[in-house]
Amino acid sequence: MSQVITGTPLAGRVAVVTGASSGIGAATAERLAALGAKVAVAARRKDNLDDLVARITAAGGTALALPLDVTDREAVTAAAEQVADRLGRADLVVNNAGVQLISPIEDLKVDDWQRQIDLNVTGVMNVLAAFVPQLVAAAEAGGPADLIITSSIAATRILEKFSVYSGTKAYLSHFSRLARVELGRKMVRVSAIEPGMVDTELPDHVTDPDASKLMADLLRDIECLSPADVAETIAFIAAVPRHVNLSEITILPTAQAV
Repeated sequence: MSQVITGTPLAGRVAVVTGASSGIGAATAERLAALGAKVAVAARRKDNLDDLVARITAAGGTALALPLDVTDREAVTAAAEQVADRLGRADLVVNNAGVQLISPIEDLKVDDWQRQIDLNVTGVMNVLAAFVPQLVAAAEAGGPADLIITSSIAATRILEKFSVYSGTKAYLSHFSRLARVELGRKMVRVSAIEPGMVDTELPDHVTDPDASKLMADLLRDIECLSPADVAETIAFIAAVPRHVNLSEITILPTAQAV
């Protein structure tokens, strides 16, 4: 996707992006910074975060690295305090950290099941708990406030062997619908973005041969989304006027059939 937003519509805003060490998270952090936001980037891989902060800073932006595991509630709470102290109150949270581990149910890969639940669900809720007070305060002060959650088309598609992953993403999409009922009254916008096939490292975590072939075939046969495509969409969600809430966006490669 060509960049469709111009200028610095996010100037004065403080953004937090989880899962920012690669892929959609890294691209989103760079794009939000380029559009004027100060950005805190969170992930477990400190070296990747440091490289990302260096790129943002070299381009004239402001960024703060937060090496942490979002499944650690205390660490996320401490990070929220650090953001407020170093950058100011967060008013744009991109809850993006996640993992995809695909296998047949009968393989009983219960450790993989739990890892996905811990990161894709509990991690998202930990970030929510840490930053919702800042988002509500930002909205009460009269500014825009956004909670944007990365879900997936797997939330609604029936894909064999994706059961647990799809279940976690279905939770996120439906949670977003429910959360906006409460937070929207407080002028906090809640959005879920549901990407199709994106050319990131996420498929590298998949060990099931059938699922790996499905993703490899898509990457080979069609023009898949890039992380920058998803980042531009997230930026657009945040840049529209305060009274407009793009609550749920599915973004697919044009040629992707499923």
